[in-house]
Amino acid sequence: MKVFVYEFVTGGGCAGTPLPPFLADGELMWRALLDDLIAIPGVEAITLRDERLARPRLAGARIVATRASTFAADFRACLEDADAVWSVAPESGGILEAIATEVLAAGKRLLGSRPGGVRVAASKTATARRLAEYGVAAIPCYTSPHFMEEECAVVMKPDDGAGCQDTLLFASVAKAQAWSRQHATGGCIFQPYVAGDALSLSLLCADGQAQLLSVNRQVVEARDGRFGFHGVTVNALADLDGRFADLASQVAAAIPELWGYVGIDLIAGTAAPPIVVEVNPRPTVSYAGLRAALDCNPAQRLLDLPAFTPCQGRRAVHLETDHAH
Repeated sequence: MKVFVYEFVTGGGCAGTPLPPFLADGELMWRALLDDLIAIPGVEAITLRDERLARPRLAGARIVATRASTFAADFRACLEDADAVWSVAPESGGILEAIATEVLAAGKRLLGSRPGGVRVAASKTATARRLAEYGVAAIPCYTSPHFMEEECAVVMKPDDGAGCQDTLLFASVAKAQAWSRQHATGGCIFQPYVAGDALSLSLLCADGQAQLLSVNRQVVEARDGRFGFHGVTVNALADLDGRFADLASQVAAAIPELWGYVGIDLIAGTAAPPIVVEVNPRPTVSYAGLRAALDCNPAQRLLDLPAFTPCQGRRAVHLETDHAH
């Protein structure tokens, strides 16, 4: 089987423009996807690589250099040569949804969420609304802080942003309201700040079902009123009472078009049940630590879908990044 691995940042999605500050995250995920796939007998990986980046020699992987002028043709050639496609790309601007649509139109096996699922998960407002319909706790979203009635600290972020991209923290609703009167906030949402542990779930989804792979602890900090993501410990917590597996199943049932590797960001308090922050319908940074943290190869488990095979945690694995994105 030939699998086209397309990681947006490292694979030409930024060709012709400066490489972004979160390039290291893209590198981490790109290498993890490739390493996991080529470790599977009978699997060959094809991948695009921005010509500005070094191209390592990997047995079992064919790395195609690309630039802005050739990207469209290079992408199409890789797509046509592959049996299946596994992509990591931003949901913002409809990028990931467009890739999923193109893969299906080409008659290839999509190793990721279906376009409809990406569309829901790409919008924090749509995600919160869908989850609420299914009784899943999610942080409410407001288009303006002037609609917020409870007194609380306020988080502002793009509705279709990824990670901590352009995410601000205000000490009160009044401060958020004052800021919004001075700045354009189109496309942004405002949410009450929820205190607690910043966690994420790594799971596999198929046909409205989910398998929890790991519970991860994220290092998310607000510095000078701006949130940043500074790393994650994969498989940091054991799901002793099954509440995280239950939450994963509820999210998959609410958004049945989710498929393959999915990440869920959440806040867990000591008393209240966990509350969903957002759903990532694609590989996240946490994926890069899974193979070392688990007793299985997560890429093999992905290829086995829609069949789920048991997978157990072995140890915690810490991955460090340091940027606000």
